[in-house]
Amino acid sequence: MASESEVSNKQIIFKDYVVGFPKESDMEIRTSKILLKVPEDSTGILLKNLYLSCDPYMRSRMSKHDRPTYVTSFQPGSPITGYGVAKVVDSRHPNFKAGDLVWGMTGWEEYTLTTLTDLFFKIEHTDVPLSYYTGLLGMAGMTAYVGFYELGSPKKGDRVYVSAASGAVGQLVGQLAKLTGCYVVGSAGSKDKVDLLKNKFGFDEAFNYKEEEDLDAALRRYFPEGIDIYFENVGGKMLEAVLSNMRNNGRIPVCGMISQYNLVEPEGVHNLFNITTKRIRMEGFIVGDYYHLYPKYLEMILPHIREGKISYVEDVAEGLESAPSALIGLYSGRNVGKQLVVIAQE
Repeated sequence: MASESEVSNKQIIFKDYVVGFPKESDMEIRTSKILLKVPEDSTGILLKNLYLSCDPYMRSRMSKHDRPTYVTSFQPGSPITGYGVAKVVDSRHPNFKAGDLVWGMTGWEEYTLTTLTDLFFKIEHTDVPLSYYTGLLGMAGMTAYVGFYELGSPKKGDRVYVSAASGAVGQLVGQLAKLTGCYVVGSAGSKDKVDLLKNKFGFDEAFNYKEEEDLDAALRRYFPEGIDIYFENVGGKMLEAVLSNMRNNGRIPVCGMISQYNLVEPEGVHNLFNITTKRIRMEGFIVGDYYHLYPKYLEMILPHIREGKISYVEDVAEGLESAPSALIGLYSGRNVGKQLVVIAQE
């Protein structure tokens, strides 16, 4: 039975809506009190948060939106919320019991009381690192799987380009492409990241986009016969260059456009007519629409992890206090691999 004692609960509070590039000072640390028991009139669960995931989409949640979007804005004065891994401390929900490990949408705090139980997946496989459920076995992994297989429709021999390729999603897309028998090139923002793509993740080629004066020329160099699949993470000038280098009937799964997130006025793309002339299928997707495929994804990916066919690099920040810095670092490319925060050990 859960303890009924009241304990302190350190939280990361969102202060106010952001315009332009976010700062650590847009968040603050507060400490509240929480009872380690779910109220009797609730069907919720009480979680002890273990790991938090820092994800690019969270920038959109820092803005006030004039029209509906696929994610709700953070509430000023309330804890930030995002994907995380947690342990159930107490439960009044029939599908969860104390001691269960879960991943899903939790608070940036030490403990979270929630009734949004449909946003959580029970963790059944614990022979792999628990932190993987913030990325490889969580939302990021599902994003790579859905975008590449469901929208990219890959086949052996396809020429695949992945931007932001060393991040939480991109590093897995490249490896899935290699397992499918594709030729894969990735771009990243530093020499160390480029080396990681080639030497650890097995990309055929990789380049530092910051060192390229002409992105169009760079892509022609690596894809003299054009690109079949572009996994879009960046947008803007990168997308413009890619459209000029796509092959007929190419596919562009649109995961994100991180180059645009902090701009007050987003950049335009000037050669969109390539979509028509080359019969390109460019499709955006929200991973939450595909979570019904999660068991299928686990069935595919877990053997690859256990057999050492998939590598995954994590950038781990220690302690809840480090969460604001870790999140802000995403938008300048400071992280190497999947950015996460460890709060407590199981």
